[in-house]
Amino acid sequence: MAGAENNKPKRDTYRHGDLRNALIEAGLELARQGGPEAVVLRAATRQAGVAPNAAYRHFTDRNALLHAVSQAAMAHLARTMEAEQAALPPTADATAAARARFRAVGTGYLRFAQAEPGLFRTAFHVPGDMTHAAADTAAGTTGKTPFELLGTALDGLVEAGLLPEDRRPGAEFLAWSAVHGLAALAIDGPLRGLHPDQVHDAGQHVIDMIERGI
Repeated sequence: MAGAENNKPKRDTYRHGDLRNALIEAGLELARQGGPEAVVLRAATRQAGVAPNAAYRHFTDRNALLHAVSQAAMAHLARTMEAEQAALPPTADATAAARARFRAVGTGYLRFAQAEPGLFRTAFHVPGDMTHAAADTAAGTTGKTPFELLGTALDGLVEAGLLPEDRRPGAEFLAWSAVHGLAALAIDGPLRGLHPDQVHDAGQHVIDMIERGI
């Protein structure tokens, strides 16, 4: 009997009322290793150390867990973008600062895709629209999601006189599409054999192109 009890799943996290977050963290680790396809309830509960049925108190099905993990992965992306901006050298030149913050958004985006391809794929696996683009669950330490960080950076370009105000509407989608396209090619497409430095250089050229085009 004692041996059987020792083999029972641990429920410490569940007893303390933090099972939901424990399952999301477990899902993030699964996603890190195998992308969105690896995020399944049974594997997450096993990793969290609880019985499979315990998950249904927080997630009705696998899609509900995957959505939560997708949002959490998006928050990780936001924090990488924020870190890229935070690492910028200080400058009194407002125009140069606005331009650098905009470029850091794209650079951080690509850096995350290369460093965490499983989380990157999972971040964009669900949902199928922009409903959750500004959700707190996808926000970084500044309270902004990746989409909001991009929007703020574009607003900064307008304020600095680098982007005409009449060309601001919809600029997020143009910039996002270009950088995301390169990220997808680099981790899942024909560019995945490139050295990270080559991807970085290509990313800077794409951001140059975006700056000239918007």
